[in-house]
Amino acid sequence: MSKISIIISKGSLDGVYPGLIMANGALMEGHEAILFFTFFGLDAIIKSRMNKLKVATVGNPALHIPSLIGILPGMSSFATAQMKKEMEKLDIPPVSEFIEMIHDAGGKIYACKATVDMFHLKKDDFCEQMDDIVTVGQFYEMSLDGLLYLHSPLFVCIGFLLESGELFC
Repeated sequence: MSKISIIISKGSLDGVYPGLIMANGALMEGHEAILFFTFFGLDAIIKSRMNKLKVATVGNPALHIPSLIGILPGMSSFATAQMKKEMEKLDIPPVSEFIEMIHDAGGKIYACKATVDMFHLKKDDFCEQMDDIVTVGQFYEMSLDGLLYLHSPLFVCIGFLLESGELFC
């Protein structure tokens, strides 16, 4: 069994689901999965926001629509409804249910302490499946000698975090 740590830093549907799908897949294959939510990715584990995530329609080249169209009122809601409809056809659960499935399968779910403090959040703001609020150092310690996955608009890094602190992508 290997360890896979996933950092989720985006709070849009298309920013959260890749990490959830990868964590679930890792658990189903018998691997340990650690999810670390930071910055706007925290929305996926905040009780009042986790089922209200939307698709960003402005500045999202993968939608293949001009940004001018993306700024029209209702466009984000329309794109979100379409994506949720397609996910439902594939039996992909809503965020809250997915988080619960990952937790129940043994996945660990953590919130970034620096971001929690910066956004003035409390532990009560989060879903019950969140295991703890941890520092980056604690997350690195948990992630040592495992696969680390970071998805960002600029790059995808899949690498190993070694005990020496080196990250190989």
